[in-house]
Amino acid sequence: MRLSTETSGRTRWRQVLLPFLLSLFRGALPNQIRYSIPEELAKNSVVGNLAKDLGLSVPDLSARKLRISGEKEYFVVKPESGELLVSNRIDREEICGRKPLCVLDFDTVAENPLNIFHVTVIVEDINDNTPLFKQSKIDLKIGESTKPGKTFPLDPALDSDAGPNSLQRYYLNGNEYFDLREIQTPDGRKYPELILKHSLDREEQNFHQLLLTAVDGGDPPQSGTTQIQIQVTDANDNPPVFSQDVYRVSLQEGVPPGFLVLRVTATDQDEGVNAEITYSFHNVDEQVKQFFNLNQRTGEITSNDDFDFEIANSYTLRIEAKDPGDLAAHCSVQVDILDENDCAPEMIVTSVFTPLPEDSPPGTLIALIKTKDRDSGENGEVYCQILGKAEFILKSYLKNYYKLTTDKTLDREEISEYNITVMATDRGNPPLSSSITITLHIADVNDNTPVFHQASYVVHVPENNPPGASIAHVSASDPDLGPNSHVSYSIVASDLEPRALSSYVSVNPQSGVVFAQRAFDHEQLRAFELTLQARDHGSPALSSNVSLRVLVGDRNDNAPRVLYPALGPDGSALFDTVPRAAQPGYLVTKVVAVDADSGHNAWLSYHVLQATKTEFNILNITPEVVPPQDLLCEDASWVPSTNHGDAGVPFASDTILKV
Repeated sequence: MRLSTETSGRTRWRQVLLPFLLSLFRGALPNQIRYSIPEELAKNSVVGNLAKDLGLSVPDLSARKLRISGEKEYFVVKPESGELLVSNRIDREEICGRKPLCVLDFDTVAENPLNIFHVTVIVEDINDNTPLFKQSKIDLKIGESTKPGKTFPLDPALDSDAGPNSLQRYYLNGNEYFDLREIQTPDGRKYPELILKHSLDREEQNFHQLLLTAVDGGDPPQSGTTQIQIQVTDANDNPPVFSQDVYRVSLQEGVPPGFLVLRVTATDQDEGVNAEITYSFHNVDEQVKQFFNLNQRTGEITSNDDFDFEIANSYTLRIEAKDPGDLAAHCSVQVDILDENDCAPEMIVTSVFTPLPEDSPPGTLIALIKTKDRDSGENGEVYCQILGKAEFILKSYLKNYYKLTTDKTLDREEISEYNITVMATDRGNPPLSSSITITLHIADVNDNTPVFHQASYVVHVPENNPPGASIAHVSASDPDLGPNSHVSYSIVASDLEPRALSSYVSVNPQSGVVFAQRAFDHEQLRAFELTLQARDHGSPALSSNVSLRVLVGDRNDNAPRVLYPALGPDGSALFDTVPRAAQPGYLVTKVVAVDADSGHNAWLSYHVLQATKTEFNILNITPEVVPPQDLLCEDASWVPSTNHGDAGVPFASDTILKV
């Protein structure tokens, strides 16, 4: 129940931070902050300035990313100021029930550098619940033979508040026959008992009406009432009597429904129908009826539902044994639930730093993992491990926290994505475990140099090629990603004159195709060498070089040229003399010719094309001109014409020799 006014709560919540609690706990546990607030604070109410209490400056909050780790059910951190705000309704009774101390624990995380702070918020009770009896009227039947001092347990009032605001006392209106006393159970609950002060006489007064009032300790106090109507009955001399006032039993939380918990036994010294006993639950919560079943005839108590130690670890059952004359006896059964390892560990990943640059050094933080287990003792102790993945390591950081870090240098070109499975196992018997998978993407770093597909290149280009023709193609690859893998090509060195280089060749920066900028002339340039560079677009850029040797092939594009005998200035034939007595084979002259081409294209052959008299022989080896027979006087004016051609697609040149 929420009060319509919260004046007293608002007064107290302004005093949120408890300095004495801070000083008490800072020494015991570093990075721990405690606040105290009343329940039912309005949404967005300020609990405290968390950033200030942690020593964080407001300008740094954006970079530090101060936030609540994991669940954000009740609180949130205001990013602009670092204030801790209420984000949802906080009902102490709903959260903590009847616990004397209601504590909300959570962790906050700050990054750059990474810090974890434990925050405890104590939720104080406000008097927002009135003591209420289950029934507005209680009917009792008391035999007139009942002796003074006999007690009659009554239904208690229920007050969900805690501490001073909870139910404190019961009052009974003034009367002659009955008094009131309070019984407090081990769990702190108070039960009223009616005490008979004087003997009753049904014939004198067969009906009594009393008013029972329950009062809490709030300021101002709240109260609730119920009427007690007592019918005085004729004598039934002996009430039932239990064999024990208090029964105790322990149960494993895993027992199935229908399990026999205990059998209570009561006896009645009367005879016949007055000795017949009926068992029933007396003044128990609905929760008891949910988990336990009582056989009215035998007194056997069996389980009615599955127990959960993490929800409730004990129950108090009040049993009434009543005979047909409505005489009753009462006992209590204390049931303790023993923990079993029935809760698997849980893992919460509070921070994941992905993608991770591939050049991150060993020990780089990948994720922060929080573990918890609802079991207690060894059943709640958790340890974590990585399944496989030798590249990573898991380190215990703080209580219930683990850091997932790299254990060696990563290479995106080998593995670009990791699925890291972390398993949490408790120390129960048998142990329970759970696992999570964290996907880590590796970010590329420009750590690979472009590599040419050949160690060097040699191309043959025939001379007289058309300008702009493609003469070669170089190619390099880079296993990096994005701009780090984009390659550009350029010419960085050559054995050509630097000024002339651009007039000879060029390279396409994107494709690596090398183009001739002019027609090559074998007779002027037979070969040249280029140094090409492949450079990626990373920062800083990486590059590699390769050599390209261009061999200019010869074409038969030059005619032979006669050096000797040379023609006259006017182009007339030259004369040579031969003795009249020259015999066949006599050397007349030597014809000397050259060809600027090379190879087969420069091989020359000589032929006599025309002679005025008798043919002369041409010896192609030397080459020499000789007469084939004796020269006669009348042959004194013989003129041979020689032709010399090369071995390619023939070019010829002629010379005229007069003898």
